[in-house]
Amino acid sequence: MTILLVDDNQVNLFVIEKVLKNAGYDNCVSLTSAYGLFDYLQLDAPNPTGNSVDLILLDIMMPEIDGIEACKRIKQNEQLKDIQIIFVTALEDKNKLAEALDIGGVDYITKPINKTELLARIRVALRLKAELDWHTQQEKKIQYELDLATHVQRSLLSAPLNEANIQIEVSYLPSSNLAGDMYYWHKIDDHRYAIILLDMMGHGISAALVCMFISSVLREAVKQLVDPELVIKELNRYMTLLRNGKEDNLFYFTAIYLVIDTKQKTIEYVNAGHPSGYALVDEKTLVPLKRGSCAVGFFDEIDVQRQFIQYNEDVQIILYTDGVLEAMGPCEMESEKHLQTLISTEWDYSQRIIDNLLSKEKQENQTDDMCVLMIQAQAT
Repeated sequence: MTILLVDDNQVNLFVIEKVLKNAGYDNCVSLTSAYGLFDYLQLDAPNPTGNSVDLILLDIMMPEIDGIEACKRIKQNEQLKDIQIIFVTALEDKNKLAEALDIGGVDYITKPINKTELLARIRVALRLKAELDWHTQQEKKIQYELDLATHVQRSLLSAPLNEANIQIEVSYLPSSNLAGDMYYWHKIDDHRYAIILLDMMGHGISAALVCMFISSVLREAVKQLVDPELVIKELNRYMTLLRNGKEDNLFYFTAIYLVIDTKQKTIEYVNAGHPSGYALVDEKTLVPLKRGSCAVGFFDEIDVQRQFIQYNEDVQIILYTDGVLEAMGPCEMESEKHLQTLISTEWDYSQRIIDNLLSKEKQENQTDDMCVLMIQAQAT
């Protein structure tokens, strides 16, 4: 713990330092100007450390740079702003004292110094500094854990796929580090591929946690069950387990899960309460991926309708979350019509998938997670 004493009067410095050292505050540093204070704090350095200073007793009336200006500069620095500053002054100007406190001073004490009052105010300031330091450490710990969770969540997402008979590209724009959107694909055999896009209720930490939980379940369900109807029902079973018997613990997600068979030239899918998505079949017929069940997690048992699409030569499928429609415009129905028009035209594959749908301005500062999947499959 370091306490800085800043006063252009050497006698005042001597008196205050003696009082503090007699009270057990041994690490006191006396400085005679604001410039000396700035140098000690390394204020002009790119990353000033402040030399572990906890408290500054700062005289208001000093030549060249007064205490108020010195306090203002310190409080503007992100690394130094939590240092507690008590003004020491002979002024009786209440407006000046109010200004000193408004720009960041935690307290003030008037000259001549009263020993008991000085020590009491110092104890209060140091307690506040200790609390600020504790909160800072907690915030760093939380941020580290959030960064780790973000890394784990992103590692669960599938990499783009580029094989002779199928290609999958994705644009993924979470509204925060942790997101509620998730996608995954799995190669079942040489000509079958399972693909899912889901949108968890909400976004942020809670949605991300549930997303990571369902991700582990999903991988096993896809490998063991494959069939879209069975996979969606299995995911629903696990989602309802999260309620733990409490009706207010409602977690759910919308999803499209499909299996593409490039040999049989078929698409089997279930749309569980998700925006429809579209398949451009043989470059001429636009087919919506209609809903075949409610969202996953609403009910203990859900009715699931599996649906089929047949193609002859190739198919292009676009899947997206509702954050994309919201970003495209205030009316989701109009956004969906615009999206249908875009899908039927030739896309620019030299840029990101989402750049075909949204300008850079509309992609920034979005309030919801956004994800777009483009799947292109050719007959084997």
